[in-house]
Amino acid sequence: MSERRALVTGISGQDGSYLAELLLEKGYRVFGTVRRSSSDNLQRIQHLLREVELLHADLLDEQSLIAMLRRVRPHEVYNLAAQSYVPLSWEQPILTAEFNAVGVARLLEAIRFVDPTIRFYQASSSEMFGQAVEVPQNEDTPFRPRSPYGVAKTYGHYITVNYRESYGLFACSGILFNHESPRRGKEFVSRKITDGVARIKLGIASELRLGNLSARRDWGYAKDYVRAMWLMLQQDRPDDYVVATGEAHSVEDFARLAFAHVGLNWRNFVRVDPALFRPAEVDRLIGDATKARRELGWQPTVRFPELVALMVEADLEAVAAEARTRVEASRRP
Repeated sequence: MSERRALVTGISGQDGSYLAELLLEKGYRVFGTVRRSSSDNLQRIQHLLREVELLHADLLDEQSLIAMLRRVRPHEVYNLAAQSYVPLSWEQPILTAEFNAVGVARLLEAIRFVDPTIRFYQASSSEMFGQAVEVPQNEDTPFRPRSPYGVAKTYGHYITVNYRESYGLFACSGILFNHESPRRGKEFVSRKITDGVARIKLGIASELRLGNLSARRDWGYAKDYVRAMWLMLQQDRPDDYVVATGEAHSVEDFARLAFAHVGLNWRNFVRVDPALFRPAEVDRLIGDATKARRELGWQPTVRFPELVALMVEADLEAVAAEARTRVEASRRP
C-alpha cells in the first residue's frame, strides 16, 4: 500500500494530539492545521513536532482550506477544529457559529472542489441532544440543543449528512459524548476538578468552586474515542455513530471520586458558585453506542473510576512540577 496521508484540523487540542499519535502508530504521514496567532499553543503535541507536519489554515477562510488540501492531497481529513467550550458559546455565539457550523461547510466544499474521494470525519457532539427526549440517546434520537455550541454543532452534523447524500462524499460524523484525559483544558469541569484536587492536596489551594453538581454526563477516555474516529473512516460505507460508555455520572460523583483518590472528603472543599451555572442547563446525557460496538467493533477500555484516578495522578505530578519550578526560580539571584 502506498503511504497514507491524513490531515487533522485542530491537531493541537486534546483529541487532535491523541489522534495524531494513533495515526503515526498506524504508519500514516500526518499533517495538522494550526491557526496563525502570536503564540501557538502546541504543548499537547510538543513530543510530536518532529513527526507531524503543521500547516497554517483557518476554517474561517475557505481559500486557505483549498490551498491546504491541494498541498497535502490527504486520503483522510479529520475535522476536530472548533470553538469547543460550551459556556463560551453564550459569550461568543457568532464566532462559535462561524467555526462550528459554517466552518464545516467551508471544509466540505473545499473537499468537494479539490478531491471528492477524500474520506471526511466530522466531530459532532452529544450537546446536540440537549434536553433529550429519551434516555439513553442513540443515532435516531432527535436533537434539541440548549446552547449556541450545541446549535452550531447540529448544523455541522447535518451539513455533513447533506454532503454525503447530495454529493456522494465519504463523510462520517462521530456523535461523541464527553471524553476526558490529562490533556483536557483546565476550563472544562473534569480537568478543573482534578487540577483543583491536586492543588488542594499539595497545599496550594484551599477550595474548589463548581457550578451545577447534579448535571450528569457520560464520561469516557479521549484516547479510546479517537480510535472510534479512525475506525469510522475504515468502513466500506460512510455513516454516523454515537460514541459513549453508556454510563452516566454526576459532577458531584466526579468530585467525590477525585478527592477520595487523595484521601480527602470533597464536601470540605467544594463550594457551589451560582455564577458558574449555564443559562440553559443540560441535565442528563447518556449515550447508546450499540451501533459503534456492532459495526465498528469499538468499545471503551477505561472505566469512569480509572479515568478519574488517571487524571488526578497526572495533575498531582504536573502541579508538583510547577511548584518546584517556582521554588527554583525564586532561589535564582
